[in-house]
Amino acid sequence: MRGTQKHENLAPMRRLIALAGLIVLLSGCGGADDRAPFTDSRIPPSLGPGFWAPEGWAWGLIGVGAAPVQRYGVSSTLTAPRASILILTGEGETAEVWFETVRDLNAAGHTVWVLERAGQGGSARYGGPHDLIHAPTFDDDIAAVRTLSRTLAQGAPDAPVILIGAGVGGLVALRAVQQGAAVDGLVLSAPDLKPDGALGGWQTWLAKVGLGAVPQGFGAGWKRDAPNAFTRGLSGDRDRGGLQTAWQIANPDLRMGGVSLGWRGAFALAATAATDGLPATGTPTLLLAAPGGEGEAACAALPNCTKAPLPGARPLPHLDRPAVRTAWRAGLDSFVVERIAAREAVRFPAPTATPAHGL
Repeated sequence: MRGTQKHENLAPMRRLIALAGLIVLLSGCGGADDRAPFTDSRIPPSLGPGFWAPEGWAWGLIGVGAAPVQRYGVSSTLTAPRASILILTGEGETAEVWFETVRDLNAAGHTVWVLERAGQGGSARYGGPHDLIHAPTFDDDIAAVRTLSRTLAQGAPDAPVILIGAGVGGLVALRAVQQGAAVDGLVLSAPDLKPDGALGGWQTWLAKVGLGAVPQGFGAGWKRDAPNAFTRGLSGDRDRGGLQTAWQIANPDLRMGGVSLGWRGAFALAATAATDGLPATGTPTLLLAAPGGEGEAACAALPNCTKAPLPGARPLPHLDRPAVRTAWRAGLDSFVVERIAAREAVRFPAPTATPAHGL
């Protein structure tokens, strides 16, 4: 009887090992260059000029240690920038969907950089299916933000550096600031700071034994007929809500589907660390989001955070309907102007008042 019970207790573990072996075989079926970065993109024929790359846009790659290189894009003004702005994209979001915003910010006199995280967009992959959002840790992303923000500060020392994090990019931006990123201001745009539940027992086991590149769910790959951001209710604007899908149809290397177990675990660890560090994060911060969102608790815990509520905004306010997007831009512009004024106040302090002669 004890022998039978012993074999029954081993059965679940054997099934897990068999599943892990199958996953290893499947994960090795990709092409030889599945991990390579993608440093260019073809304009979708369905998009008008307003969504094309800004004038002078250039792509580049940044590598930190042994981590996969990350793709960034940058465009500047013809004169010295008023501010240097670094944008971190959201989950599975590519830099291309930010072209309209970058053009607007360039017109306001700012140099703008857009950075994609390792393992998604046009950045190099850690491994696994190319269209799987996978990262074993967010530390590499945080290190890249710190390096790039330092480069921005050195390139234009008189201009403030503003870090904008959208969605999960807000979590990475917050952690980068908490770890010493040299920025004058932090903008959390509809930030995603809380994981959607914990991993199950078998999922945690797979991640611990080095199989974190396993998709969290079946059918996690990119699909041409999958609902776009507008259909999913993430954007209230039909054209902007279809941008991501349009760029991915035209550029297979940009296609992203679901997330991996490792990514989910890395998200949870980063979220816990970010929450623990909120009271000591003194960088001037702006929250741009719909009222009642999860960013409000974080803003309340930050020593120097202001809110610019966006009534009726969806999770992607930068791609939302004109009224929301205009309010989003207005809040962002006001914050940037404030940081410019703060930097100039340090550079050119007001003269100290002196008594009149003879008094």
